[in-house]
This record gives sequence, structure tokens and C-alpha cells, in this order.
Amino acid sequence: MIEKAPAINGKLFNKAIGLYVQHPELKTFVEEINDSYLYWSDVKYKKNSKLDISPQDLWACVKFDRMLKRKVVWAKYNISFAITNKMQSMCHYFDMNFGGSWGNSSIIPDTNKERYLISSLMEEAISSSQMEGAATTRKIAKDMLRKNNSPRSRSEQMIFNNYQTIRFIVENKSEPLTPELLLKVHSLMTNKTLDNSEDEGRFRTNDDVVVANGLTNEVVHTPPSFMEIPSFAEDLCTFFNSDTKDDFIHPIIKAIIIHFMIAYVHPFTDGNGRTARALFYWYMLKNGYWLMEYMSISRIIYKSKPSYEKAYLFSEQDGNDIGYFITYNIRVLELAFGELQRYIRHKTSQRHFVSNFLFEEGINERQADILALIKENPQVVLTVKELQTRFGISNPTARLDIEGLLEKGYLMRVRVNKKKSTFVRGNKFEELLIQDKFQ
Repeated sequence: MIEKAPAINGKLFNKAIGLYVQHPELKTFVEEINDSYLYWSDVKYKKNSKLDISPQDLWACVKFDRMLKRKVVWAKYNISFAITNKMQSMCHYFDMNFGGSWGNSSIIPDTNKERYLISSLMEEAISSSQMEGAATTRKIAKDMLRKNNSPRSRSEQMIFNNYQTIRFIVENKSEPLTPELLLKVHSLMTNKTLDNSEDEGRFRTNDDVVVANGLTNEVVHTPPSFMEIPSFAEDLCTFFNSDTKDDFIHPIIKAIIIHFMIAYVHPFTDGNGRTARALFYWYMLKNGYWLMEYMSISRIIYKSKPSYEKAYLFSEQDGNDIGYFITYNIRVLELAFGELQRYIRHKTSQRHFVSNFLFEEGINERQADILALIKENPQVVLTVKELQTRFGISNPTARLDIEGLLEKGYLMRVRVNKKKSTFVRGNKFEELLIQDKFQ
């Protein structure tokens, strides 16, 4: 249960104004609270040694400050938020690092861009699906995607769908959103995973949908009537495609609003969360934030799912003030960027393993990477299809790389049947380890 905040009226707002006059330091304290966009349940415990005011009065000051900075972004449902200093500074930070002419392309080493891209898309597909109940390990899921195996369960199907949907969005990122494309995204995302297959790529046709707590079955959100969905879809597309200069909303915040609105209106019987995150991803790419292709926001959200859910609940409990949801998602972007930077540093540090192979005559950089992969994962079983996916190369190129390593004895062929083979570490590879070539 989300604790209900004290009701705020004109009398309390007047008192807040008086407190601002009486305590000049109160403004800074309130701004710090609002930079974190704390809800009443946290605000009531905030203390300042220089201020002697009650939690209720502090809450009135917090709400008064938000009211002064309030921006309505979806009038029909009274969706609004207060623009904070933290939001603006983080959006500037993301602009400088994530995209457009400000993007620093040196963040992703040119030689490994395709590999990092494929890995991040897989991470996003897996984590987004796990949030919605997909029960499989990352290792099994990645193995399925890399080897292009057919999904064997509903969980694997969810991950496969998510991966295919993200690739579809990347290919169509410059296209304007239409209701038909929205349904297409949902259809790709939910293929073979819904109880009723007719609901794939179709708006819900009744109001038998509520959002409930998975543990307590408490209803936490009742979406608007299904009768409003067609007009919502049109409004969403207009919001997605237009760039109104006289009522500017920063693209990153706008992407987060799109994410929220899909979940709020709940236009589908199932798959709303996955579709919402996919549209967020699409809008970011559409607006030039190229680094989003290399980041997994769902991986961060999955790790902090209770906070993700609370951000929705706080927003609805506080009169559809989505500042809570915006603040949470900005933090997610910050953490996802940090994870990407650490991942790249880790991979870069492993390059010395690869470079030790490059002195070998006839060993190209991809083949050296394959050998380094075997060093990291001694029991790995490789296929041509997996190397195609992992390195973003053609089938003939992958076969040439493998044949070269087979000839040198670094790989060994294992026949699966008359047509299919897999490849494991060969005897000559053991000699490399004995010679300590990796050190």
C-alpha cells in the first residue's frame, strides 16, 4: 500500500509562502528534496537542523515549489510534472554523451562497435522479457539468440520476440509512428506468447484489465476505458512525431512520458510494459541518441523493479504527477551509461589477450577474438551461425575464419550430423596456453 499524502489546500500553500519568507534556507532544502522527487512517505522523515517545521508543513512547501514549476503534458488525463534542476542538468549531460553532434563516438571503440551493439540488444531483450515473467537464464537466452535456435518455451519466445522487435525498431527508427506501426510493434513483441493469439497486435476491446500487485493481488491501477484507446493512439502518434517549439519538452523527458502513457492507458490486454519500453527506445533513437543502441535500460530496471513500480504508484497517488517516474528513469539512464562504460573498459583490458595472437601469421583480428573467447570460456561450443551473429559478419566470412583456425589446430570440428558441425578448442590451442601466450 502506498501511504496517502496529506491533502494540500490554499491555506497550507499560504503557510508555505510564509515559511519561505521566515526561513530563507528552506528554499535550498526543498530544492534538494525535489531534485530527488521524493514522495510524502520519504519527505516526512527529512530533517534539517536549522529548520523547525512539521513534516506536513514541509510537504506543503515541497508541493508549492512543484506547483510553481508545473508543466502539464497530457491535459486529458491531467499528466504533469515539475521541471527540476537535476532533470535539466542530467538531460544536458546526456546530450553531451548520448547523441547527435555532441555524441562522443570514442566511447565505443570503432573496431568493436558491431559486437557491442549485438551484445547490448541481447541484454535489452532478455532483461525486458524477464521483467514480464520470462524464466530462463541469460546464458541460455544468449545461446539461443547467437545460434539462431528456435524458441523452446514461452520464456524463450518472449526474449526472441523482444530481440526481433528491437532490431525492427533500429531498422525503422526514422519512420513516423502510426497506429498501425504501434500495433505492429505489439504484434512482434507478443507473437505466440498471449493466452489468446487474437490479442497480438490488437487494442483491447473491453475493460476487463487492471494492474494488480503480483503478491497481494491489490488493484493498483485501473486504466481508462477501452473506448478511449483509438483517440489515445492518434494523440500518442501526434505527440511522438511532432516537435512543438512553443511548448518545448526535452526529447529525453518526452521519451519517458511516452513510456509512462503506454503503461497508464494500457491499450493492450498484455505486453504493455515491453511495448512501452520499446517505444521509449524508438523515440530516443529517432531523436539522435545513437548510444541508446548500446545500452540496456531494462537491465537496470529489472535490478530495481520495486522502485520502477513505485515510480508509477507515486505518480498516480499524487494526482498524476509523473515527476517521480521521470526522475527514476533519468537515474536508470545514468546507471545504464555507467554500466556501458565499465563493460567497455573491461573488454578493452582483455584486448591484450587478443593482441598476443596477432603476431601469428595468417591470424586476423576476428580469429584472435575467437581464441580469446575460448580462453575465457574453455567449454564453449561454437557454430558458424553464432559467429555470424556475434561478429555481425556473413556466413562465408564466418566459415573462412573457422577454416583458418581448424587448419592451424586451434579449433577442432565436432560432427553433430551429416550436415551440421560445432567447433571446440583444439590441441594446438593447449600449446598456446602452455607457452603462456596469453600473459
